[in-house]
This record gives sequence, structure tokens and C-alpha cells, in this order.
Amino acid sequence: MAIRERLSGNEAVATAMKQINPDVVAAFPITPSTEVPQYFSQFVADGEVDTEFVAVESEHSAMSACIGASAAGARAMTATSANGMALMWEVLYIAASSRLPIVMPLINRALSGPINIHNDHSDSMGARDSGWIQLYSEDNQEAYDNIIQAVRIAEHKDVLLPVMVCMDGFIVSHSVENIELLETEKVREFVGTYEPDEYLLNAKYPITMGPLDLPPHYFEHKRQQAEAMRNAKKVILQIAEEYEKLTGRKYGLFEEYRMEDAEVGIVILNSSAGTAKEVVDKLRDEGVKAGLVKIRVFRPFPADEIAKALSGLKALAVMDKADSFSAAGGPVFTEVRSALYGAKADTNVISYIYGLGGRDVTMDDIEKVYRNLIDIAKTGKIFETYNYVGVRE
Repeated sequence: MAIRERLSGNEAVATAMKQINPDVVAAFPITPSTEVPQYFSQFVADGEVDTEFVAVESEHSAMSACIGASAAGARAMTATSANGMALMWEVLYIAASSRLPIVMPLINRALSGPINIHNDHSDSMGARDSGWIQLYSEDNQEAYDNIIQAVRIAEHKDVLLPVMVCMDGFIVSHSVENIELLETEKVREFVGTYEPDEYLLNAKYPITMGPLDLPPHYFEHKRQQAEAMRNAKKVILQIAEEYEKLTGRKYGLFEEYRMEDAEVGIVILNSSAGTAKEVVDKLRDEGVKAGLVKIRVFRPFPADEIAKALSGLKALAVMDKADSFSAAGGPVFTEVRSALYGAKADTNVISYIYGLGGRDVTMDDIEKVYRNLIDIAKTGKIFETYNYVGVRE
């Protein structure tokens, strides 16, 4: 029977980590992720886990310690935000290229500068091509569920890639919500025991980790990483299906909300999807055929699947809580438009940047986006492809 609780997002993530009982957690505090290792270190002190908790001197060291532990055959985890992840930038790539199944809750926060501790997605979007799988979480429940599934995804023999589980700083990390927890024994049965085929402490089969990789082999190793990311899509769905049988909660590559006959829609990530769903319901009551797609899995990007889900729309807005400074829209927008182009869909697509540095996004803001889409659907004319909402122009 599920355990009903009231937890903040950070508590929910730390609780999932406690139930997983990793071998090593290495962490350094940074707002708004600080509570995750803080809660977890209390579990260690209270003897609720037998994890080796390593308090390091920086985020670069936190990821380096996780890499060393994972290479040695341990199940390793950490947590960070924004500038902390930026400090571990070098070793993010090393973790992925070494095919180490590290799991990291990333509590999304604006990346300096100017310095800002509030939520946007500039940190995770900046790392979108680092080789990490990226899962996004609308609320506390999804963050908890994603952490548990992430362990299985990362450690699958066809994947062996690190996973970052993203959730919005303060909006989710510090907000207390009702949540259903699994019993600890069920979590540990679900994730199983980590038994790597190759690891540094296996004296019977000595290997080298992190070697110099010159032109005769480097390209092939990158190609293997790319294939593992392709494999991850199928594995994510398989594990989600198992998790649904265990919990009754269904997860896919993305969520379609009232998309069955939608003519206008938006694509969005994380907590803003909850606000947008309220707007969709309001517009539906007015007779507007509005819908929404909330991306859960951004890496690997579900290009074919999302193109199919969106191709029936007359007008689409992709809302990014990060600006790529490409002068060609936000990072999610460019991926979605590329997918639609490849599918030869004739949907009119526009980009909206919103919420940078924690700027609030309201139902009125999102309704303005839909009203613009309604006009585009009627006229077929786009007056501005690249837009901002909620900013003082």
C-alpha cells in the first residue's frame, strides 16, 4: 500500500535516494539544492542508509568523487544547481563518456550572471549536449518517481549513461505537496542491486578508465555514446511500464493534455505545465480546441514521437524557460521545429521565452500565448516567430 505524505520536492528527492540506498553520495551545497544532501546526510547519521557520504570542497569534486566511485563499481549519486553544475562542467562530459550510470537531481536555477538564485532552465539546457539523459519533473510526485526510475535507466546494459532529474528550484524544491511514496522494500526491489560487468576493483578483469583516446578510437567511442542514447528511449518506456504496474502512475516520453482534437497548443517543461493546464481547461470551457504537450524526456529527444503528437495542430508555441542566444529561438523550440520539419508537418510554430531568473508566469501570460495562436490558426499569418512573454520590453 502506498504511503501518503506531505513533502517538499527536495525532501521527496532525498527520500527516494534514501529508499534506493546508494553506495556513495558526494555533494557540495548550493541553493536551492542544498536541502537534498542535507536531508540525506541526516539519514546517514541516523543509520537509515549505509551510504558512504562524502562532503567535498566543491561541485567539481562532487562529480569527480561520483565518477571515481562509479568506476570502482559503486552506485553513486549527487545533487546540484546552476553554478554548481557549471563548476562540474568538465567532469559532466567525463562521466558520460566513461559510461558511468550516475544519477543527479538537478534543482533548476538561473545560471549567473548576473547572479540569481531563482528558477529557470539555463543550467540543464546548457548541459543538454553533455551526454547525460535528462528527465524533467512537473511536481514533487514526478520528481520522486523520476529519481527511482532514473537508477534503472542509467544502469541498463543497453544504456549505461548518467541521468539528471530536473525540477524547478523553489517552485517545486521548497513547496510542500501531497505525495504517495512506495514502501522502501518495494523501491529496493524495483531498482535491484547494481552489478556492473566492468569496474576498476574487479581484480579478475583489470581495466583502465579514462584513457587517452586519440583519433584512431575517439570517434568510435562517441558513436557508441550516441547509440546508447538512442537505446535509452526504448529503455525509458520499458521501465516506465514496469513502474506503472507497481504504482499506477503512468509516464512516457512526454504527456499529452487534451490533445485529441486540439487545433492550437503549446510545448512546455516542468512546473509551468501545471499553470498551462489550467489555461487549457479555461479555453476548452470557451469552446477553444486548445491542448498541451509537456516534455518529460528531453535527452534523448523524442523527435518522431513529438512530431506525430503535434502534427495535427494549426498553430503551436514552444515555451522555453531558457534563452539559447542563438537569435533563432529557445533550445526546446529549435528541437521541436526541427522534428516537425523532418515530419513535413505544416504546423505554424512560434517561440516564446519566459520566466528567466524566476520571473513569474501567470495564467494571463499563458493565455496571451494561446490568443496569439488562435489568431495564427485563423489567418495563417505569423507576425513574429521569436517572442518573449512577461518581460518589460
